[in-house]
Amino acid sequence: MSYLVLARKWRPKRFAELVGQEHVVRALTNALQTGRVHHAFLFTGTRGVGKTTIARIFAKSLNCERGTSADPCGECETCLAIDAGRYIDLLEIDAASNTGVDNVRELIENAQYMPSRGKYKVYLIDEVHMLSKPAFNALLKTLEEPPAHVKFLFATTDPEKLLVTVLSRCLQFNLKRLDEGQIAGQLRKILAAEGIEADDDAVAQLARAADGSLRDGLSLLDQAIAYAGGRLDGATVASMLGTVDRTRVQALLAALADADGARLLAEVAQLAEFAPDWGSILEAFAHALHRIQVKQLVPSVDVGGDAIDVEGLAARLRPELVQLWYQMALHGRRDLELAPSPRSGFEMTLLRMLAFRPEAGDPAPSQIRAPVRHASAPAAHVRAEAAARARAQLQQEATDLAPSVPTSDPMRQAQSFETITPRQPSAPAATATGPAASALLVTDSEHWLQLVRELAASGELKGAVKVLAEHAAFRGHTDGMLRLAIAPEHEHLKSPRLVLQLDAVLSRRLGGPAQVRFEIDATQGQTAQARSARERDIRQADAEAGFLADPAIQRLVQTHGAQVLPDSIRPLDA
Repeated sequence: MSYLVLARKWRPKRFAELVGQEHVVRALTNALQTGRVHHAFLFTGTRGVGKTTIARIFAKSLNCERGTSADPCGECETCLAIDAGRYIDLLEIDAASNTGVDNVRELIENAQYMPSRGKYKVYLIDEVHMLSKPAFNALLKTLEEPPAHVKFLFATTDPEKLLVTVLSRCLQFNLKRLDEGQIAGQLRKILAAEGIEADDDAVAQLARAADGSLRDGLSLLDQAIAYAGGRLDGATVASMLGTVDRTRVQALLAALADADGARLLAEVAQLAEFAPDWGSILEAFAHALHRIQVKQLVPSVDVGGDAIDVEGLAARLRPELVQLWYQMALHGRRDLELAPSPRSGFEMTLLRMLAFRPEAGDPAPSQIRAPVRHASAPAAHVRAEAAARARAQLQQEATDLAPSVPTSDPMRQAQSFETITPRQPSAPAATATGPAASALLVTDSEHWLQLVRELAASGELKGAVKVLAEHAAFRGHTDGMLRLAIAPEHEHLKSPRLVLQLDAVLSRRLGGPAQVRFEIDATQGQTAQARSARERDIRQADAEAGFLADPAIQRLVQTHGAQVLPDSIRPLDA
């Protein structure tokens, strides 16, 4: 007893029977109807989307005994011979097993002869990217100027490997992956014709597992029919595919939404009894989250119905949380092979989701979308308060640390840190003696911070030495010894080599030996690094305040419901 598999039995024999490649069919139909048929066509796309099928139908259209047309009769001897794979003027070559230049030379020699029966001799070369470079070079001249009776049809899953000189001589058509709806529709049509009952869940699972390839979908359908031995239902197909019932995914999502860790792990334990493919569960998880997000943000779109309570979960979960869980599901699937075991990796992904869940009392999605114009206010307000404190601290430091100036000086009274000009190191006191007598002194903490900034700007301090200086606080400078403090958490920066380099830089600037000595002590924010951080906070707050106060931005927020993300705002000099 012979049995013809569904993928061969239901292979399209006319352009009208093709599924999902309308853009290619339209171009080929127009070419055939107008008589403007190019001599070389390249069909690209993933497996099972119809590359060789289209090429065969095209060959049939060229050689049909009733005349060249986009709708071959399918009844003449030529059409029947092409369908059966025995037409003498259609030469199908598998480039994967005929890669050498000798095979191509034989093809070129045969191309010179007229076709035996039809109008055209058609060369269909499958997986053409497998040809060797010498084979391609041997083919180029014939490909560029073939005899009038020869047409080349190339098919490949990897066009990137083709020589540019080959691509430039072909009309290229990229065949699209079929979506689940197209595959499911064809499966239902075939099931009806074959007299086999199947529920919608079974068909949907097969269409999803086909991953864009109709041929894979038909092969899986063959397998499911053999596995079920009768009617196809969702549970049977899921068992065959090694996937998990959607109710299990719903139970996991419900446990996460309720922040019920015990129930979540209990569901995982029940899943483990079926020895599932944990990666496929995370894939189903991500698919469910995608549908939930669509329902939240574009409610008018129909996301279909199955065991997942999309509407209920969409109402309970925040949109931002759904986005976060979706990314976690994708990353968790990718990292499964790095986990100690697939199950532990799966559990850790769900526990990571459990750690990021809505707090009690958080607003529902509908409540979040309505007052969108206020969404960024709390963050901006908090950051503005922090910046105000930083500005006050900087001004206080400028007042406390700078040398005293008579308060009657109005310029001194009005001066703030932002307007202090870098001071040149003052001359040493007249009473100074010893090695430092001829060198300039660092007089105070403000002077030290200005000195570090000048040295960094001039390029004298750079790299690791610059980092060390920026994390050091001034303690004193007497008798040629510069005492600096560094916090315990930054003690690793104080290596002997870097201290010597800092000593050399400071000695050149101060005009005499600067023996640097470090103390391990709390720096209390008196470092160049801390000062820069406070200044950066002030610039950021000013940038956010200016942006949010802009009338155009306020109009977008209040009129069109735009939402400003404060973390996306940057000062112009950032």
